[in-house]
Amino acid sequence: MNEHSKLLTKTLGFVFPFILVFGVYMISNGHISPGGGFQGGAVMASVFICKYLIDPMKDVSLYRVQWVEKLALLFIILLALGFVATGLNAYFTFFLPYYLIIMNILIGLKVACGMTIIFYRFVYYESR
Repeated sequence: MNEHSKLLTKTLGFVFPFILVFGVYMISNGHISPGGGFQGGAVMASVFICKYLIDPMKDVSLYRVQWVEKLALLFIILLALGFVATGLNAYFTFFLPYYLIIMNILIGLKVACGMTIIFYRFVYYESR
Protein backbone atom coordinates (compact mmCIF):
# COMPACT_ATOMS: atom_id res chain seq x y z
CA MET A 1 0.00 0.00 0.00
CA ASN A 2 2.86 2.36 -0.64
CA GLU A 3 1.28 3.76 -3.77
CA HIS A 4 -1.88 5.75 -3.23
CA SER A 5 -4.30 6.92 -5.81
CA LYS A 6 -3.79 10.59 -6.49
CA LEU A 7 -7.46 10.90 -7.35
CA LEU A 8 -8.45 9.46 -3.97
CA THR A 9 -5.98 11.69 -2.16
CA LYS A 10 -7.14 14.87 -3.89
CA THR A 11 -10.85 14.03 -3.62
CA LEU A 12 -10.76 13.16 0.07
CA GLY A 13 -8.55 16.17 0.76
CA PHE A 14 -11.21 18.33 -0.89
CA VAL A 15 -14.08 16.64 0.98
CA PHE A 16 -12.56 16.90 4.50
CA PRO A 17 -13.80 20.43 5.24
CA PHE A 18 -17.31 19.57 4.09
CA ILE A 19 -17.41 16.48 6.32
CA LEU A 20 -16.25 18.54 9.30
CA VAL A 21 -18.75 21.33 8.63
CA PHE A 22 -21.57 18.80 8.29
CA GLY A 23 -20.55 17.13 11.56
CA VAL A 24 -20.42 20.47 13.38
CA TYR A 25 -23.80 21.39 11.88
CA MET A 26 -25.35 18.15 13.14
CA ILE A 27 -23.91 18.64 16.62
CA SER A 28 -24.86 22.31 16.93
CA ASN A 29 -28.45 21.84 15.69
CA GLY A 30 -29.11 18.57 17.50
CA HIS A 31 -31.13 20.17 20.27
CA ILE A 32 -33.79 21.45 17.84
CA SER A 33 -33.67 18.94 14.98
CA PRO A 34 -32.87 15.28 14.37
CA GLY A 35 -29.23 14.57 14.84
CA GLY A 36 -27.12 15.64 17.72
CA GLY A 37 -23.97 14.59 19.42
CA PHE A 38 -23.90 10.94 18.47
CA GLN A 39 -24.63 11.40 14.79
CA GLY A 40 -22.34 14.41 14.46
CA GLY A 41 -19.58 12.57 16.28
CA ALA A 42 -19.92 9.61 13.93
CA VAL A 43 -19.67 11.94 10.93
CA MET A 44 -16.59 13.61 12.38
CA ALA A 45 -14.97 10.22 13.10
CA SER A 46 -15.24 9.48 9.39
CA VAL A 47 -12.55 12.13 8.83
CA PHE A 48 -10.05 9.91 10.65
CA ILE A 49 -11.19 6.89 8.64
CA CYS A 50 -10.70 8.84 5.41
CA LYS A 51 -7.31 10.02 6.66
CA TYR A 52 -6.31 6.40 7.16
CA LEU A 53 -7.53 5.51 3.67
CA ILE A 54 -5.39 8.27 2.17
CA ASP A 55 -2.19 7.40 4.01
CA PRO A 56 -2.13 4.51 6.50
CA MET A 57 1.37 5.42 7.63
CA LYS A 58 0.23 8.69 9.17
CA ASP A 59 -1.40 7.44 12.34
CA VAL A 60 -3.14 9.48 14.96
CA SER A 61 -1.90 9.30 18.52
CA LEU A 62 -4.32 6.90 20.19
CA TYR A 63 -3.01 7.95 23.59
CA ARG A 64 -4.14 11.54 22.96
CA VAL A 65 -7.47 10.46 21.50
CA GLN A 66 -8.14 8.26 24.54
CA TRP A 67 -7.16 11.12 26.86
CA VAL A 68 -9.59 13.50 25.11
CA GLU A 69 -12.33 10.86 25.25
CA LYS A 70 -11.86 10.37 28.99
CA LEU A 71 -11.83 14.12 29.55
CA ALA A 72 -15.06 14.52 27.56
CA LEU A 73 -16.70 11.78 29.65
CA LEU A 74 -15.63 13.54 32.85
CA PHE A 75 -17.14 16.82 31.66
CA ILE A 76 -20.36 15.07 30.59
CA ILE A 77 -20.78 13.55 34.03
CA LEU A 78 -19.86 16.74 35.90
CA LEU A 79 -22.15 18.90 33.79
CA ALA A 80 -25.07 16.50 34.14
CA LEU A 81 -24.60 16.21 37.88
CA GLY A 82 -24.09 19.92 38.29
CA PHE A 83 -27.14 20.90 36.28
CA VAL A 84 -29.71 18.19 36.91
CA ALA A 85 -28.82 16.74 40.32
CA THR A 86 -28.58 20.14 42.01
CA GLY A 87 -31.98 21.22 40.71
CA LEU A 88 -30.65 24.15 38.71
CA ASN A 89 -32.72 23.05 35.72
CA ALA A 90 -35.91 23.97 37.60
CA TYR A 91 -34.70 27.48 38.44
CA PHE A 92 -32.83 28.39 35.27
CA THR A 93 -35.05 27.20 32.45
CA PHE A 94 -33.55 29.78 30.06
CA PHE A 95 -30.24 27.89 30.30
CA LEU A 96 -31.71 24.62 28.96
CA PRO A 97 -30.91 25.20 25.24
CA TYR A 98 -27.32 26.13 26.13
CA TYR A 99 -27.06 23.06 28.34
CA LEU A 100 -28.25 20.87 25.46
CA ILE A 101 -25.79 22.44 23.02
CA ILE A 102 -22.89 21.94 25.43
CA MET A 103 -23.93 18.33 26.05
CA ASN A 104 -24.22 17.69 22.29
CA ILE A 105 -20.71 19.07 21.77
CA LEU A 106 -19.29 16.90 24.54
CA ILE A 107 -21.13 13.80 23.34
CA GLY A 108 -20.03 14.47 19.76
CA LEU A 109 -16.43 14.77 20.90
CA LYS A 110 -16.67 11.55 22.90
CA VAL A 111 -18.30 9.61 20.06
CA ALA A 112 -15.78 10.89 17.50
CA CYS A 113 -12.90 9.84 19.74
CA GLY A 114 -14.50 6.50 20.59
CA MET A 115 -15.23 5.55 16.99
CA THR A 116 -11.74 6.60 15.96
CA ILE A 117 -10.24 4.40 18.68
CA ILE A 118 -12.44 1.46 17.66
CA PHE A 119 -11.52 1.86 13.99
CA TYR A 120 -7.79 2.02 14.66
CA ARG A 121 -7.94 -0.92 17.07
CA PHE A 122 -9.62 -3.02 14.37
CA VAL A 123 -7.05 -1.90 11.80
CA TYR A 124 -4.15 -2.72 14.11
CA TYR A 125 -5.67 -6.09 15.01
CA GLU A 126 -6.27 -7.06 11.38
CA SER A 127 -2.83 -5.90 10.26
CA ARG A 128 -1.09 -8.30 12.67
